Amino acid sequence: MTTPDDISIATIMDIHRTLRDLYGDPPHRPDGDPLAALVNTILSQNTNDRNRDIAFAALRARFPTWEGVRDAPTDAVIEAIRPAGLAPTKGPNIQAALRQITAERGELTLAFLETLPLEEARQWLTRLNGVGPKTAAIVLLFALGRPAFPVDTHVHRVTRRLGLIPQNTSREKAHILLEALVPPELYWALHLNLIAHGRRVCHARKPACEKCPLCAQCAYYQALQEGGQSL
Repeated sequence: MTTPDDISIATIMDIHRTLRDLYGDPPHRPDGDPLAALVNTILSQNTNDRNRDIAFAALRARFPTWEGVRDAPTDAVIEAIRPAGLAPTKGPNIQAALRQITAERGELTLAFLETLPLEEARQWLTRLNGVGPKTAAIVLLFALGRPAFPVDTHVHRVTRRLGLIPQNTSREKAHILLEALVPPELYWALHLNLIAHGRRVCHARKPACEKCPLCAQCAYYQALQEGGQSL
């Protein structure tokens, strides 16, 4: 059985190519809007994409500028983002993050993260309210095109089942291990395709192993075939 210590670049490339053949090769297009990525990712916590998008659109419709969100009555922000769930927590976190950025930078911008050394940029983001390793990595990768590998629930589950990281790896630790394991040029596509695979095939409760083309590389499947415990 493949273990994390056995993982080679060739294995990672095989997984990448297989997922790319299944789900396509997502174009690398950072959107250049780190403030939007920050708020959007805070809204996405513990909810689905549809509810996140509804809440984000409602927030922007009510407050067209981020300064407006920052300075609005907290109750108004909470009401706008209610579709995302946990609004009484997310609203204050968003406003606190926007205020902290303004206080430390003198203006409401994250553009400076584009040239800050990568680890400094990551640490700067994770000091903000409501921002953990995943949110920081999403801002860095998808807004600024910097080499960070976000780990959400799907990426965490699929990479553990594949045996790319140890079974007891926390999501926070997974960011470190996967960034060390995966070539940076694959971060964008592999992240998105692992999410697609987690949603369509490698489900949390009943993974569809019978139609998964990654069985040969999958520690979870091999354990099932050997009569072992589910991973």
